Amino acid sequence: MSENSAAAAPQGLGASSLLLMALACGLCAGGNYFNQPLLHSIAEHFGVDEAAAASSVTLAQTAYAAGLLLLAPLGDKLQRRGLAVALMLLAAAGQALCGQAQSLPVFLLGTLVAGLFSVAAQVLVPMAAALALPGQSGRAVGWVMSGLLLGILLARSVAGMVSEAWGWQAVYQGAAAIMVVVALWLWQALPASRNLSPVSYPQVLSSMWQLLCSQVGLRQRTLVSALAFASVSVLFSTMALQLSGGPLGLDDGQIGLIGLAGAAGALVATQAGRLVDKGLGRVSCAIGALALLLSWPMLWWGGAHLGWFVLGMVVIDLGLQCLNITNQASVAQLLPAARGRMNAVYMTGYFLGAAAGSALGTLAWSRGGWQGACALGLALALLAAMGTFRMRNSHGLLAMAAR
Repeated sequence: MSENSAAAAPQGLGASSLLLMALACGLCAGGNYFNQPLLHSIAEHFGVDEAAAASSVTLAQTAYAAGLLLLAPLGDKLQRRGLAVALMLLAAAGQALCGQAQSLPVFLLGTLVAGLFSVAAQVLVPMAAALALPGQSGRAVGWVMSGLLLGILLARSVAGMVSEAWGWQAVYQGAAAIMVVVALWLWQALPASRNLSPVSYPQVLSSMWQLLCSQVGLRQRTLVSALAFASVSVLFSTMALQLSGGPLGLDDGQIGLIGLAGAAGALVATQAGRLVDKGLGRVSCAIGALALLLSWPMLWWGGAHLGWFVLGMVVIDLGLQCLNITNQASVAQLLPAARGRMNAVYMTGYFLGAAAGSALGTLAWSRGGWQGACALGLALALLAAMGTFRMRNSHGLLAMAAR
């Protein structure tokens, strides 16, 4: 089936197909976050310090960014369904390796493999936009990204609870098995989808740089989202260290449950996509930037008061998702023929920001503890807000072009 015929087929964007794509995205992306509430247990298991265990957070995000740069653009060249399934099976192999690791280097290798190939999620997101009916690409991206975001949030909670019941390695073993089942389900359920004007792989990679240079909107939105995710990643890389020690002293399961507080942020994803379709993406971005700024004082106080920490988690996730969904949906509308490459450029920058935030967050924690981490997170949130309010007002034009 050609991409045009797929886009015209209602079953390509039926509720069951969107839910399946959302589930697959959640599993792929969420797998990169299993380690965050488990850092203390991983460090104890391998007999290393917590900083060494925390390096797996940065590695997972760096590997994901590399996969976005090198693998996700293949969605503009290859048949997208087959590509997504193959990548998901390879990511499952990485999760299985983590679940069987007997040393930290092997665990890190599994983390690298899982992170690199989990970009199956970012093949499915532009695929959803390509299959959407005219004027509904923001909605489609919002639905699929809701699954991805819920996967990220629930991954931390599920990982903590499974670790308490069966040990931290069971988290990875169970995820590997489920990912294999869902990958095969994707193959059976999704229509074929291919770019009508495929280009060679070297052309794909070189054109990504050209897109970044020529598309002002792509540069602006990538930078803002990268800074926002860097700010949130400071929290992700240090929250388990703060919550497991200090005045709160939570265990893996309790730390994982804290992640559920951020689920409210994922619920705004579909609404943010709809705002883009209506030309109101600027409003969504402003809400996201302000929420990001407000969250860090709450988290600062939350280092010793659990209620403030939970509230800060809700607000910071809401802020990140408003910014990310709005920017990603807008980027998907800029050049429909290059959706895969545009999305790859955007998400590469997004996760490079996350990796930088994780690395800097660990450094800030080692130098200044929780106060140092919160100061860094707030500074990055301020930079993201400044970039947000300087972006040109192109949302309305994008919406009209989509129609």
